[in-house]
Amino acid sequence: MIETIEWKDDKVVMLDQTVLPGEEVYLTFDNYKDVADAITRLVIRGAPAIGVAAAMGIALGALKISELKRDEFKEKFDEICAYTEKARPTAVNLRWAVERMRKVYEENSSLSIGEIKALLKKEALVVKDEDIEINRKLGKNGNRIVPKEATILTHCNAGALATAGYGTALGVVRAAVEAGKKIEVYADETRPFLQGARLTTWELMKDNIPVTLITDNMAGYFMKAGKIDLVVVGADRIAANGDTANKIGTYSVAVLAKENDIPFYVAAPTSTVDLRCESGDGIPIEERHGDEVIKIEDTCIAPRNVKSAYPAFDVTPAEYIAGIITEQGIARPPFEKSLKKMVEKANE
Repeated sequence: MIETIEWKDDKVVMLDQTVLPGEEVYLTFDNYKDVADAITRLVIRGAPAIGVAAAMGIALGALKISELKRDEFKEKFDEICAYTEKARPTAVNLRWAVERMRKVYEENSSLSIGEIKALLKKEALVVKDEDIEINRKLGKNGNRIVPKEATILTHCNAGALATAGYGTALGVVRAAVEAGKKIEVYADETRPFLQGARLTTWELMKDNIPVTLITDNMAGYFMKAGKIDLVVVGADRIAANGDTANKIGTYSVAVLAKENDIPFYVAAPTSTVDLRCESGDGIPIEERHGDEVIKIEDTCIAPRNVKSAYPAFDVTPAEYIAGIITEQGIARPPFEKSLKKMVEKANE
């Protein structure tokens, strides 16, 4: 299994996704700010993986606090949480992880500082282990909607690299393959960061799962040609009504899928569901630097002074989504009821 992120010798180790597939480089961090900055720089990305990284970064930061007075420790801990929470705005798993670590502190604030540090570290490791287990359950649930022979289109990377392991959208693919089904994947390249081209294809080829890389603007062609049976994508935040934020370009794929009568599914853990957000209108969209559009790595592909824009995510309205695959089952419309039920079940 691909090790996206590990806790090793009280340090956080990440597979650097900015240099894949050309190099397989692991970076080691011993400072919480460096972990948060790695999230911002896309060294690690994908909502579930960001949540794991946030939890580990907070635990790492807490271990490094030298203040012995309780009020000083609390002040430093709050600073760590606040800094981490600002790393990326759209993926709700980051906020979820920060709140989870804060809860551990609050529920154990009467213990010694040493005991609190140990509990924070333990919780971060639990978050990682839970993520892998959740993705496997999600994959099995998603397998139910996959035909015995199917070609699945996916956008961006929602695999082991986007999680602590196994994956969400690619977790569904892996579960279907493990069930003996004949599966092929078409992967959108996913401009401008090329997560599909660099990461999804790399993962699937490692697992010997047939994959065909296409540019983003080819999806409609292959749908109309009858080459695609269903679409499965991941998510960075799902509103209470089912509106879903995912990597930029997902909305376009959903519209094309509906036009061609192809079922469009979202695969995500219940931790990605934000019941406090009523609709997609309330989801913050991260705006990244326009230089990422005019360059591929260090190569400029457009005039250097051209005006460029890069909203990193878009929102797919719930009306385009056939179902939302979670570890608790598959939510169907009306999502207001089904998603709430699944989140409540997960929190029991």
